[in-house]
Amino acid sequence: MSNYSNNEAHRIYADIFKALSNANRLALFKRLMSCCAPGTKCNPEDAVRFCVGELGEGLNIAPSTLSHHLKELNRAGLVQMQRRGKSIECWVEPDTLAELSDFFK
Repeated sequence: MSNYSNNEAHRIYADIFKALSNANRLALFKRLMSCCAPGTKCNPEDAVRFCVGELGEGLNIAPSTLSHHLKELNRAGLVQMQRRGKSIECWVEPDTLAELSDFFK
């Protein structure tokens, strides 16, 4: 986020933390984040991708609510999504994960 002004960087971090402040979104993000060790950067090609249906397994979240949470994570720049036929794959945005790691240094 070094390319952003201080105010813009603070707004971006605020959006990220707002998205993660919901327990269900945090659980989804943690599940997606499982491909990378903290502080490392995954290659987008190597990122673990989940289909939306798989991602919600065991979280007791209705499909419509799951979709809403993923859209919020996507809007905050935390998660990327791509349609493959009838499925939608989701993965953590590696650059954002690296930026979050830098934030806590």
